[in-house]
Amino acid sequence: QVQLVESGGGSVQAGGSLRLSCAASRHAYNCMAWFRQAPGKEREGLAAIEDYTLDGRSYYADSVQGRFTISRDNAKNTMYLQMNNLKPEDTAVYYCAADFLPYPRMTAIQVLGFMTSARYWGQGTQVTVSS
Repeated sequence: QVQLVESGGGSVQAGGSLRLSCAASRHAYNCMAWFRQAPGKEREGLAAIEDYTLDGRSYYADSVQGRFTISRDNAKNTMYLQMNNLKPEDTAVYYCAADFLPYPRMTAIQVLGFMTSARYWGQGTQVTVSS
């Protein structure tokens, strides 16, 4: 079992930045990902990152490409999401997830689609962006 704990959420004005963190209790995965869910909307995959046992590649949804950056600290079993130029439509609960990808060299859509059913999830952290 892997426990994931998110932190770093909060309230910010449009154009501002936040950095989310997701700490894993142990390393039993080869991919971590960020999702968000706004009220009344489906959970949306944002970004994913392979760990050092794979190619270490990052994947992004088109909606956040260029504004959000995913990274990881292997020594700390921690993943980050740097979010810049935040918009009111970024308001949501942000979740991290972890699991083993079934095979290498998947596309971004395949990775984010697979991680939608990841075995391990955090409890979520609220991000609120005001205009």
